[in-house]
Amino acid sequence: MSILERNRNLVFWGLQLVGWGSLNVASVLLLRELSTEFVIFSVISGTFTGIFSTTLLRYYLRSHVSLDSFGFPATLKILVATLITSVIFGILNFVLGFLFAKIGPELTELDLKVLKVYNSIGLMIFSSVFNISIWVACYLVIKLLLGLNKNRIERLELNTHLKQAQLNTLKGQINPHFMFNSLNNIRGLMLEDVEKSREMLTKLSEMLRYSLTKNSVDGIALEEELEMVENYIALSKIQFEDRLEFKKEVSPDTLTVHIPPMILQLLVENAAKHGISNLKDGGTILLSSRLNGEALYLQVRNTGRLRIAKDSTELGLKNVRQRLKLLYGDKASFQLKEKDNEVVADIKIPIQ
Repeated sequence: MSILERNRNLVFWGLQLVGWGSLNVASVLLLRELSTEFVIFSVISGTFTGIFSTTLLRYYLRSHVSLDSFGFPATLKILVATLITSVIFGILNFVLGFLFAKIGPELTELDLKVLKVYNSIGLMIFSSVFNISIWVACYLVIKLLLGLNKNRIERLELNTHLKQAQLNTLKGQINPHFMFNSLNNIRGLMLEDVEKSREMLTKLSEMLRYSLTKNSVDGIALEEELEMVENYIALSKIQFEDRLEFKKEVSPDTLTVHIPPMILQLLVENAAKHGISNLKDGGTILLSSRLNGEALYLQVRNTGRLRIAKDSTELGLKNVRQRLKLLYGDKASFQLKEKDNEVVADIKIPIQ
């Protein structure tokens, strides 16, 4: 038996004892001048019959009724079980009351009158059906609430595992994407300029080291990501030379805010590859950051037009959107648009 199941059983027996005991104590306290013996008998016998009969009912419900697929058959079983349990409850109370009157201590006239009323057919049927029905209603409500809570916990755990798996997959997709692009740049310059190729390899090794060491975290300080971007720009400028101009407008109070690793580098890389590289005279990439309320706003602007090739998988852009969604839900956003002959990428990240 698991710890959770054991704890639930302890709670069940505790509620049984407190519930039936309180009900019977309250019922005898409503009547004054009853003998002490009769009061003790009424509380003990009433609590016993209540716990005994409803424990049998609980065993039946757990064995034969599934609340996960609740329908007419289950409802019918519950109704029949409730009636049978009410009969058992009433018979037990009648038998115990009869035996107490016959072989128990001498009762007062008031005790006998109360016992006679309690053992009357009409009141016994009403009391039995009413008490057992209330118990069944409380039991089903508690079971449903526990089931809903269990399902909620299971869904949360499943979503957590799913998000972690998806996040690891997305991170794995980003690293090869960045690496292959950089290696292609090196290959193109290898035969033209050995010194530049060596410098690019140095920058590439620094970027790969960053990528590998930060791959296991979900957030890094913005200033760390900016160092990554600076390395990429330095590497790209060796290829683009004067065709690429890089500017920063970074607010100092944003440097310590955490963002997903490599997310800015990917946007800057896309701006260079799909924007600047397609312009004969080159262009400018502007990276800016600012705080507004409880959110960090990042923007990457580049000269050019927003054109997405038909054979493009848009893997980088999809990764940005999916990572933001997985990490921050609806509190984060990503937009890519063209404005005044510039491609503008806007990111909003909640401050955590």
